[in-house]
Amino acid sequence: MRTLRSWMVRLGGLFGKKRREAEMTEELESHLEMHISDNVKAGMTPAQARREALLKLGGMELAKEAFRERSTLPFLEYLVMDCRFSVRQLRKTPFFACTAAVVLALGMCVSVAISAFVDAALIKPLPYADPARLVAVTESSPQFGRANLSYLDYKDWKRYSTAFRSFDVYTGSGFLFATTNGAEPVPAGNVSRWFFQTLGVAPFLGRDFSADGPREVMLSHQIWQNRFGGRDNVLGQPVALSGEVYTVVGVLPASFQFAPLGAAEFWTTINEKNDGCVTRRGCHNLDAVGRLNDGVTVKSALANLTAIAKQLELQYPDTNRNRRASILPLADEVTGDFIPILMVLMGGAGLLLLIACVNVSSLVLARSEARRQEMAVRVALGASFSRLCTQFVAEGVVVVLSASALGLLLASWAMQALKNLIPLEMMPRMPFLADLTLSGRVLVYAGAVSFLGVLLFSLTPALHLALSAKAFSQTRGGLMEGNRGSTGYGWRRLGSRLVVAELAIAMILLVGAGLFGKSLYRLLQVDLGFRADHLAMIEVAAPDSRYAKNEQNVALARDLVNQVKSLPGVQSVALTTIPPVSHNGSTAWIRFVGKPYDGTHIEVNERDVSSEYFTTLGAKLARGRFFTDAEDRSKPKVVIINQKLATKYFAGEDPIGRQIGDPKLTPKSLCTIIGVIEDIRDGALDSEIWPAQYHPFNQDTSTDFIMIARTSQKAESVLPTLGSAIHQLHPDVGSRGEETMQGRIDNSMTAYLHRSAAWLVGGFAAVALLLGIAGLYGVIAYSVSQRTREIGVRMALGAGHGSIYRMVMREAGWLAVAGVALGTAGSIAAGTVSRKLLFGVSSWDAPTLVGVAVALGIAAMMASFLPAKRAASVDPVEALRTE
Repeated sequence: MRTLRSWMVRLGGLFGKKRREAEMTEELESHLEMHISDNVKAGMTPAQARREALLKLGGMELAKEAFRERSTLPFLEYLVMDCRFSVRQLRKTPFFACTAAVVLALGMCVSVAISAFVDAALIKPLPYADPARLVAVTESSPQFGRANLSYLDYKDWKRYSTAFRSFDVYTGSGFLFATTNGAEPVPAGNVSRWFFQTLGVAPFLGRDFSADGPREVMLSHQIWQNRFGGRDNVLGQPVALSGEVYTVVGVLPASFQFAPLGAAEFWTTINEKNDGCVTRRGCHNLDAVGRLNDGVTVKSALANLTAIAKQLELQYPDTNRNRRASILPLADEVTGDFIPILMVLMGGAGLLLLIACVNVSSLVLARSEARRQEMAVRVALGASFSRLCTQFVAEGVVVVLSASALGLLLASWAMQALKNLIPLEMMPRMPFLADLTLSGRVLVYAGAVSFLGVLLFSLTPALHLALSAKAFSQTRGGLMEGNRGSTGYGWRRLGSRLVVAELAIAMILLVGAGLFGKSLYRLLQVDLGFRADHLAMIEVAAPDSRYAKNEQNVALARDLVNQVKSLPGVQSVALTTIPPVSHNGSTAWIRFVGKPYDGTHIEVNERDVSSEYFTTLGAKLARGRFFTDAEDRSKPKVVIINQKLATKYFAGEDPIGRQIGDPKLTPKSLCTIIGVIEDIRDGALDSEIWPAQYHPFNQDTSTDFIMIARTSQKAESVLPTLGSAIHQLHPDVGSRGEETMQGRIDNSMTAYLHRSAAWLVGGFAAVALLLGIAGLYGVIAYSVSQRTREIGVRMALGAGHGSIYRMVMREAGWLAVAGVALGTAGSIAAGTVSRKLLFGVSSWDAPTLVGVAVALGIAAMMASFLPAKRAASVDPVEALRTE
């Protein structure tokens, strides 16, 4: 306790310095006068009395220094004084101070900004109660690693599983909501009764769903504010959704987010009585979320569900063949698509921070070399090594604090700039970025980077000073040699190694940017199987209550097609339930008449399309014919298959005229193949093409579909008229999501992730290249300045300008070759790690490696040209006279 009190007193002594100095001087003067008075009384003369009193005190200044050490913390006091001195020193070298601070701030800006995204996506816990116990549960099949499960399978899993405290399902849905501008489609979530309790989310207003209540709906907080004015009396209010009346029972919290369902505005419960899919075990349209029991791991829960799935397979072989379970933490379900790119960007930001640190080390080394004479003088005057190190620490603190403040300011701006680059339609899938900030964890990371910067500024000159033996053992030589000698040569060697590291890192980033850029190009050039230009799209939804019959749907579809086709610039119009370049899914199990069948599920993409679908897209017919508009339910069922299906299941055969049905070949499922279409990319740009079958829209209608129009002018010019044309003809029909096909492709999640990787890593690479080339220029320029006398001697002995050029360029060339060699090895390793993000290009892509190596070599030669020119222009007489 006494020691702590003493430290507190000493720490307090750092403040109120002027008052403390005055009190100390007054007290010492009082003691001195007392000693002088005693000496005079003892018979001494006043002069002798004062001299003896001073000797007894040990001198006024020494007494003051001893008092200061007892009343303060000397290290901190020296640090404060050194910081003031450092500010004065750095003012004399503004170029060094500003360059070092800006370079370090740039590295910190990038790394902190990217770390904020990583923190928000991967580290920050989900906004649910005890989120670590929440898992995402689905089925799996040979075609899908993660597949939807059926409602009846869910009920059995919930009944027999012992792994979960609670277990609920959800699926995305939509409603038509009446507005002043007509019916508007709104996204919704359809969930089981205890869904929100499983997540641990309590309503902000009202209550949760009741056990067996009537049609109930909960509102998202944003919709409650925007559509219902934030009124408390909304509870109990009836709301018409798609012609059905629901009662509002609650409002969800503003912080609630559930990324798998995006921006769902209304939440309802699964209707077990009126939903036809609920009663069929083969209808898979649900995902599940479960809360694990205490002590249960993901692995043990998976084993539990797998055992249940095997039992269900034995019990229901027709629908559950090869159906297993899949479980992963809910956090991975939310952020799984973004983890690879975040890791790549974090690695790129780390490399850029590293090259910034190397560059700063090089700057500090150069400055230390320029201060050799100053350090030698200070050593000669009695400064200890630890005292000099304190000065280095002070300089580091001053520069790094400035760099940190600038870096955090830039990082805050960069975070928002990067966030604003994300398309608005993607944000509902990334709710974790909604409140992107410099969190406590990110600030801790920034503090660690700052500490690293202080170490660089402190240890680099300290090590340089420790290795400079002449600065200590040959002080006189240190004073006289100035900037020449073995230390200058040692700095050149160390600086050269730092430059090699900079060039290697720059090459890794440049190759990464090249690979991602090439991958993006290949992705956007992938064969789609149709012409994506001049295509406009819009989502359409009609109320089920009014268009319940197939004939009504067919009539509606024909009306809308004719209405949109009459618009200026529209050439043809088609309908589909799922547009191209969407996803591989919405599948069906099929079986071929006349072919042996072992019960294995043949799963293919299934799409319902209108008669002009393929011609509107510009797809090519391989054989057979297209649908006609007359082929409705009154005509025999027909189907068109893609080339992939024909090749896989009809190799060497003509599929035209063959029949397809469900696994039991029920009569109502049988369809005759009338055509084979060349493969259309139904899934994402980087996914494989699956076997697919296309049914006539008029034989299997839907109230929700996509309308696609081919235009003779820019597709963007038609978009504003599509929705108004539909509402003008049928006000009760909703529309939304106007976009062009090319825009859909360019803004798809796949393209966005590849584009982000290419642009961001490319930006990192450009900065790294500039820093690396600047470092190379600095080393070569310093080397030339150190070898001025040598160059003068060479030229005096007859060396020509060409030989001087070659000497300097050779030194730069060897550094560039070493950097390229190390960078090539690092690039291959980095490419191998990130190969999952590459498309159509390998991590060993020779053209990219060679192209970057050549570009980096040319840049290195250009950077060394100016020092070489300066060396070749040296006057031998002046050089020798100066030395």
